[in-house]
Amino acid sequence: MGKKIYVGNLPFTTTSESLSEVFSRFGSVNSSKIIMDKETGRSKGFGFVEMNDSVAADTAISQLHGSDYGGRSLTVNEARPVEKREQRFQIRR
Repeated sequence: MGKKIYVGNLPFTTTSESLSEVFSRFGSVNSSKIIMDKETGRSKGFGFVEMNDSVAADTAISQLHGSDYGGRSLTVNEARPVEKREQRFQIRR
């Protein structure tokens, strides 16, 4: 079973392709995506990588967390499941 990995504190110039290259050193990368701001079209400075091999994903997480990439210290960990919006933002009355 594969793993989805959160990658934060990325330089704003990072592309999905360059992110995939970094993780491909550890194993096969299924997909990589930089999250973009809808209004400005600029990177939000974080993204996600999906890898097939859980062992390779764990190795990538341990090796890359805290490492320097483009002058920034990366935050790398297993992605948390997406919560429904209603659960994240409850309206108080």
